[in-house]
Amino acid sequence: MNWNEFWIPIKLSLQVSVLSSLIVILLGVAAAWWMSRKSFKGKTMLETAFMLPLVLPPTVVGFILLVMLGRKSWFGQWVEWLFAAPIIFSWWAAVIASIVVAFPLVYQTMKVGFSSVDRRLEEAARSTGANEWQVFRHITLPMTYRSLVSAYILGFARGLGEFGATLMIAGNIPGKTQTIPTAIFVAVDAGNMTMAWAWTGAMIIISFIMLLLTRQRE
Repeated sequence: MNWNEFWIPIKLSLQVSVLSSLIVILLGVAAAWWMSRKSFKGKTMLETAFMLPLVLPPTVVGFILLVMLGRKSWFGQWVEWLFAAPIIFSWWAAVIASIVVAFPLVYQTMKVGFSSVDRRLEEAARSTGANEWQVFRHITLPMTYRSLVSAYILGFARGLGEFGATLMIAGNIPGKTQTIPTAIFVAVDAGNMTMAWAWTGAMIIISFIMLLLTRQRE
């Protein structure tokens, strides 16, 4: 077995998952806090849109992203002009795909966490002169710490295992966009069962550790 060939997809998958999970935890926390504290017309529709990637087939999510970020879209053209390179079939495309598919899990986990916070404690802090940031930092966030850790781990694990959307907008370029799931697919298709089993074992070990960390936070 070629060990260099074995490690490249694992390294890339971990890099994509770390970056995407950091971005998605910030987006998920902000969205969940705002949605749990605000009431407005169309809230149900917006929340349904947030959760849509959880139920849509990954290839559908990938197709939508491909249209939105492709070279024919205004956004794709703007990104290509800004960075002198298209965003699709790049490392960043894999990050974006992971963010989109992981967002619903992070959002829902944090929404449950924020809903469990005693509002009376937040109001008590405001009555003593604390601003919203201070209330969030010293009251809300510490009380949702377990949910925050679980949300991050779930987001990381979901991004790590993403296949369909990643394949649609990032492709399967060895050493550039080939993550563990796409590497397994190619290995099986080529009949290279040794590499397929090696990558599958690596994925199981990483995912097991992530889930174990989540369970220990319960």
